Amino acid sequence: MKFAALLIAFTLTAFTLSAADAPKPRPAAYLTEAEARAAGPDYDLQGEYADAGLGAQIIALGDSKFRLVLHTGGLPGAGWDKSAKAEVEGVLDGAKAVFKGGEGKPSGEVAGGLLTGEDGKGAKFKLTKVFRQSPTLLVKPPAGAQVLFDGTSPDAWQNGKMDDRKFLRCGTKSKDLIKSGTLHIEFFMPFKPLGRGQDRGNSGVYLQDRYEVQVLDSFGLKGENNECGGIYTKHKPFVNMCFPPLTWQTYDIEFTEAQWDSEGKKTKDATLTVKHNGVLVHDHAPVNSATTAAGLKEGPTPGPIQLQDHGNPIFYRNIWWVPTK
Repeated sequence: MKFAALLIAFTLTAFTLSAADAPKPRPAAYLTEAEARAAGPDYDLQGEYADAGLGAQIIALGDSKFRLVLHTGGLPGAGWDKSAKAEVEGVLDGAKAVFKGGEGKPSGEVAGGLLTGEDGKGAKFKLTKVFRQSPTLLVKPPAGAQVLFDGTSPDAWQNGKMDDRKFLRCGTKSKDLIKSGTLHIEFFMPFKPLGRGQDRGNSGVYLQDRYEVQVLDSFGLKGENNECGGIYTKHKPFVNMCFPPLTWQTYDIEFTEAQWDSEGKKTKDATLTVKHNGVLVHDHAPVNSATTAAGLKEGPTPGPIQLQDHGNPIFYRNIWWVPTK
């Protein structure tokens, strides 16, 4: 009996350990509005809301949870005065999201494209859902541009993969090597409400495979150097211009490569000027070294454009490059 009891205890312990050690399933990533809506009302409730003097961003966090972020003056890049943001957590209640607030925090509810509530100081608001688009979305390449991807073929990319929608999948590098110039690129992140941090729509655009402008679903977040629009580990953006997921977004990047003398010593850092969704987020920002170990080390030779695969389904389109003359 003692042996049998020990065997049962050992088996139960082994089962418990194996269950605990088993990898957790990855959060679902929805690539279309139909898929997102089929999963529940969260997708339609999240997004941007605004009136003439106030802007709000509602972030879907999965498990029927939300976060409301209020911006005085308007939305980021569209009136926000860069004063402190007010934030409050909320939950799903039937077909609406409710934010209780209190103690100086905003409160309200959102449903049917309308957000109503109080700002935490007693002022009532009624905000309507808005859908912003980048002013450089689908902009045509100028004369002299090298078209790297226009939806007809992925042949300009190493092992490039194009899906049925004619979009380029992340996880590839350009066959052409670049020096200084201007890049236009458009990217599309999934709706991944249960994702957190670097596991929420993560990719990156690398200039010369050395200097990364981060791609991440940072909608409504602080805007750090490891979030969307940041020069990874180096500079945070002037303003977080990340749109909600399942929205096409743009980067327009002016890149000046680092300068080297005849002995291979660097004499001047590379610089990046970046517009995210048409808004300036970096102005000739110096980059004193390669931003990660995931690409090439700094050096005097040109390098490719990398579209990083970080385990998330990120897609790109309308990519063109204009070399500096």
